[in-house]
Amino acid sequence: MATAAKKPTEQAELFSASTAKEIQAILWKAADKLRGSIDAAQYKEFVLGLIFLKYVSDAFDERRSELAAELTDDGITEDRMDDFLEDRDEYTGAHVFWVPETARWTWIATHAKSQGVGKLLDDAMDAVMRENASLTGVLPKIFNRDNVDQKRLGELVDLISDARFGGSGDKPAQDVLGEVYEYFLGNFARAEGKRGGEFYTPQSVVRLIVEILEPYEGRVYDPACGSGGMFVQAAKFIEAHAGRAHKADISVFGQELNERTWRLGKMNLAIHGIDGNLAPRWGDTFADDKHPDLKADFVMANPPFNIKDWARDESDPRWRYGVPPKSNANYAWLQHMISKLGERGTAGIVLANGSMSSQQSGEGEIRQALVEADLVACMVAMPSQLFRTTQIPACLWFLAKDKTPQGVKRLDDRRGEILFIDARNMGEMVDRTERVLTEADLAKIAGTYHAWRGTASAREAGLTYEDEPGFCFSADLAAVREHGYVLTPGRYVGAVETEEEGAEAVAERIASLTEELYELFEKSAELEKTVRDCLGGIGGGH
Repeated sequence: MATAAKKPTEQAELFSASTAKEIQAILWKAADKLRGSIDAAQYKEFVLGLIFLKYVSDAFDERRSELAAELTDDGITEDRMDDFLEDRDEYTGAHVFWVPETARWTWIATHAKSQGVGKLLDDAMDAVMRENASLTGVLPKIFNRDNVDQKRLGELVDLISDARFGGSGDKPAQDVLGEVYEYFLGNFARAEGKRGGEFYTPQSVVRLIVEILEPYEGRVYDPACGSGGMFVQAAKFIEAHAGRAHKADISVFGQELNERTWRLGKMNLAIHGIDGNLAPRWGDTFADDKHPDLKADFVMANPPFNIKDWARDESDPRWRYGVPPKSNANYAWLQHMISKLGERGTAGIVLANGSMSSQQSGEGEIRQALVEADLVACMVAMPSQLFRTTQIPACLWFLAKDKTPQGVKRLDDRRGEILFIDARNMGEMVDRTERVLTEADLAKIAGTYHAWRGTASAREAGLTYEDEPGFCFSADLAAVREHGYVLTPGRYVGAVETEEEGAEAVAERIASLTEELYELFEKSAELEKTVRDCLGGIGGGH
């Protein structure tokens, strides 16, 4: 009699996995089983906290193995070796977190069944935070709770234990775990829809900003840093172009409003080996600037689009070019970032398309002031569907405090000019709802900017700038004045009629109103739940 073939276990799938992507997919499937037994708001912290603990433990073990080899070469005998292997300074001096014995992954995996996995994990998180000041208040202690399925949690710990992070030898464990962390962040953003935009910017968008700004060295700042994706891509850019040893050439500064997202960002930087300053606590950038005296070489940000409820102070000195309206913070973000730029600082900012043409509540006058101050270097119109989390069309603003040739850098003199790039027809769909910019797209857009600016990378590649009808155009300020200081690239590159731009503005307004409607539905549901809870409490459940 024939029998049905058994479905392979996740452990078996994991052992047969040959690529990092396969490992990521299997871990995601296993972690997803816990979703129903955990508060949705804490689910990201729960899973990413486990991955982070695995990372710090693996990094500790790697350093311990290196140290043991060094001690053996130095002739240290086995009976004396343990003292050296437990010397905290040997780890922190190598930029490795100190992990107490009971927080090491091998200890947790060995004792999980006998002592209770949830308690072991909570105790491990507490121990790691206690021993590493930079992680104080960052790691989640939410594993030993009645609503957590301890059996499934134990299975997930077993899977993470079995995963061969870096086992192929082609990548260090840190890089593979970093990729797993980014993969999970992206999946959480997709699963959460609009709310996912609070902590995640699509990777191809971040890469474009980084490729254009080229943050080789200096201070990098993000006032709405989410889970730290801008900083991670900046570090990757440096590694790709200058080697891993140069990662420390940038100093990272960031701020995040949401407490849970701030924790994700702190873990993300740590897991990628980036020593960043995201402030001791989360906070509102407008009401409580955590880096008041910072002057950055690079500002990179994807602030929330079109926010209405923001901490507006009309007397704030940051509003040098006009007081932003209470109904929209787009021009508050722009001016805040300008206030953070050093003498030759540059910035790349993701904003809603409406920021390029809005005339409401004084925004047109502020935009005119920015143009006349010669702060706008480049405007990029982006393709649709790059962001799963919003249907509002987006653009990129690139600002520069100094467009002069700048001496030894021999940059081209672009004073009184703005580069317009229309990239709306670029990108490819990776599924029914999401588009990404390809490597060729990134190279063309960034290469066009560098050729226009005359950067060293453009000279090395033999790139020279020319206007390309339908794609790019370098306009002088007189042309921008003629267009009423509207900065929509389609007006300048020559391929898009004004009527189409008008249709885009209508589409953006519809998308914005749709999002407002969703917000109202969510608030209505929350209010209904609160009322029901209150009535239930008053009536004693009858």
